[in-house]
Amino acid sequence: MSGPALATYPVVVSEAVRECRDFYVGWFGFEVVFAAEWIAVLGAGGVPALAFMHPEHPTSPPAPGAYRGHGTFLTIQVADAKHECERVVAGGLRCELDLTDEPWGQRRFAVVDPAGMWVDIVEQTEPATGWWEHHGGSVAGSAMTSTAPRSASNVPEGPA
Repeated sequence: MSGPALATYPVVVSEAVRECRDFYVGWFGFEVVFAAEWIAVLGAGGVPALAFMHPEHPTSPPAPGAYRGHGTFLTIQVADAKHECERVVAGGLRCELDLTDEPWGQRRFAVVDPAGMWVDIVEQTEPATGWWEHHGGSVAGSAMTSTAPRSASNVPEGPA
């Protein structure tokens, strides 16, 4: 490359392109960057963050096949996980992991999207004293504590 990448984002191969688009737009405030019957590219501010592609479209690469819910998950970092959890539960979305405070410095809950992908909604918090030192890691600082460009106040209440 002659310069830095403009964007990096996963493309999830799924038969549920429209359902996934509506899930992320309705529940988490993603914007549609590009959409067609066979693909939905989602992001914020025109920058792609996540895409879904139908496995039977001619532009699909020869591999991989459709995602079947194993081996990966998506993390959405938020400013207030408790607020987001209350919002999505009140809107009727089922949590697969209830709101939990983790000793490594996260407050999180999880849902599953229409493609079957685990979606971890995470707020960065202070880790328990000594947790990272005891478990062979360190906290890099601002990279993990920054919040996403969307605030809780401008994320919709749920699917339209």
